[in-house]
This record gives sequence, C-alpha cells and structure tokens, in this order.
Amino acid sequence: QVQLVESGGGLVQAGGSLRLSCTVSGTIFTINAMDWYRQAPGTQRELVAGIISGDRTNYADSVKGRFTISRDNAKNTVYLQMNSLKPEDTAVYFCNAKLTIGLISRNYWGQGTQVTVSS
Repeated sequence: QVQLVESGGGLVQAGGSLRLSCTVSGTIFTINAMDWYRQAPGTQRELVAGIISGDRTNYADSVKGRFTISRDNAKNTVYLQMNSLKPEDTAVYFCNAKLTIGLISRNYWGQGTQVTVSS
C-alpha cells in the first residue's frame, strides 16, 4: 500500500513564505513524476508545479518566479518552496505521485494541506 503524507501548510501574511513537503512510502515502487496541485473553494483543482525524472520542472504561469519544486530521491520526498505569497495562493495543496509498481502505473494523491495567505 502506498501513502503520500503532506506537511508544511499554514497561515502566512502576504509576502511571506512556506515550504510544503510530500513523502511517499509503502510498497516498492518507482516514482516517475511528482506534482503539486491546488484547489480553492468553488474552483477546479489546478496544476501548480511538477518534477519528473532528470529533475525537469514545470510551473503554472501564476507561480513562476515565486515557487520552486524540488525532490530528494533518497527520501522519496518532493518539496514546494513558496515565496512572495499572495492572497490568491490560498487553497488546499495536494501532492500527486505517478508511480510504477511492478508493471502497473497509476496516480496517487495525498490528503491535502491548507495554505492560507492573509492580506
């Protein structure tokens, strides 16, 4: 069984910073890619940032230059460093991992962590 455990959310003032972490544990697996999504009330879940093998990254336009995604392969952990936070960054942030277990590849989701940015 695979688990994704997120941490690092909280309340911060505009202009502040937070770092989110997501650790994958469980059955032997290969991590193909890890992403961070977010969902604000009344909106669809959106991709914020992603990292794949070789440490290639991609970002939503709204967070480019402010957020940085990174990965520690030894710890099966992905991080999202969020700087210069804005009230519009307020959302529940979800970690997604694309894993291969044996011959099967699928997506796994974390439980979400709340980020609230006050103006």
